[in-house]
Amino acid sequence: MSVRPYRDIHRRKSRQIHVGPIAVGGDAPISVQSMTNTLTTDIQATVEQIQAMEAAGADIVRVSCPDRESTQALREIVRQVQAPIVADIHFHYKRAIEAAEAGAACLRINPGNIGSTERVRAVVQAAKDHGCSMRIGVNAGSLEKDLLEKYGEPCPEAMVESALNHARVLEDQDFFEFKISCKASDVFLAVAAYQGLAEACDYPLHVGVTEAGGLRVGTVKSSIGLGMLLWSGIGDTLRVSLSADPVEEVKVGFDMLKSLNLRHRGVNVISCPSCARQQYDVIATVEVLEQRLAHITTPMTVSVIGCVVNGPGEARETDIGFTGGGNGTHQVYIAGLPDHRLKNQDIVDHLVGLVEKKAAEIEADKAGAEAPPRRAAS
Repeated sequence: MSVRPYRDIHRRKSRQIHVGPIAVGGDAPISVQSMTNTLTTDIQATVEQIQAMEAAGADIVRVSCPDRESTQALREIVRQVQAPIVADIHFHYKRAIEAAEAGAACLRINPGNIGSTERVRAVVQAAKDHGCSMRIGVNAGSLEKDLLEKYGEPCPEAMVESALNHARVLEDQDFFEFKISCKASDVFLAVAAYQGLAEACDYPLHVGVTEAGGLRVGTVKSSIGLGMLLWSGIGDTLRVSLSADPVEEVKVGFDMLKSLNLRHRGVNVISCPSCARQQYDVIATVEVLEQRLAHITTPMTVSVIGCVVNGPGEARETDIGFTGGGNGTHQVYIAGLPDHRLKNQDIVDHLVGLVEKKAAEIEADKAGAEAPPRRAAS
């Protein structure tokens, strides 16, 4: 489908860094990440959770390293997963050095909170030696005492100043391979802080509304805050912070990017809320359909509409469309055009079959386009 001008989002120009093989910033796709909530010392549980996130599409995964036992476990965890790992470090500079040695791709740290210049220098040297990037993580709930005294309360100006102060510590050590986050649980505060930070520097930004809440409320709050930032071109990587299964954070993150036409992964189901005009049970159909299509990673759109009022129009804009019709006879659209009718058959099974077939065709075409040309026989 062509992208109309009013759908264009002009992303902020930022420098590019790498978290392992994942490029962050510049013209790289906006990456989606989450964080484990298992005990890091429980290697099996942590690996299984990371692998579940990978299956959902996570580009980057963060793991907390509060003690030496955790950084020791990290070495084995890194060996068993594909996603680059960010080691979450607070205060203890030795944990950062150990995490870098254990194979972490990135260190989440606030340089100003780990002590002397010598300690910062040691962490930076470990990052350089082992190819680690860093994330400066500013949070409204843990601002430095002097900034709270200066500004009186957590505010965008204080958060931006904190971030730039931390950045300056790394810059003084000739280290620039870092991104910055400036999170708050208050949507307005988070958005304003990121807007100020985006104007003040060109470092890539990790965006998120922290401690957003449970699955429903947290998704709504994060969607408002991140939606405002992403729509205005701010954000190079994101995490949706939910009190829920981390896999849900990954799913919501990709749904946000799909909604803004910033990145596409899997099937985007467009469905109506249903009303008395529906010719089949739309809500139950969509619920099962989304579950059955969760394994599809190929980007495509499917419309599932209960009646002919909006069904044909939505179908014109989607890869596969389904519109309810009278007497149990429904219309199926392919590439926006009427293709065939469906009567007295399982709707979900039929649509899943069509999507899987279409996905296979798209992937085959992609593989053919990427294959090197064959040399003619001599």
